[in-house]
Amino acid sequence: MSEIASEVLEAVQRAAKDGRMSCTEARKLAEELKVPVGSVGEAADELKVKITSCELGCF
Repeated sequence: MSEIASEVLEAVQRAAKDGRMSCTEARKLAEELKVPVGSVGEAADELKVKITSCELGCF
């Protein structure tokens, strides 16, 4: 696994509520940060944030 940018980790941590975030929120965050969706997924894994309501099987 590649190193996850600190800005992505921080953004995921801020966006997660009670250790969870929706797939829609994760994809929107990736778009805002201009990073691949997989980077947000890796950050979520690292932070033990569960992605819920996955729509496309990205996470």
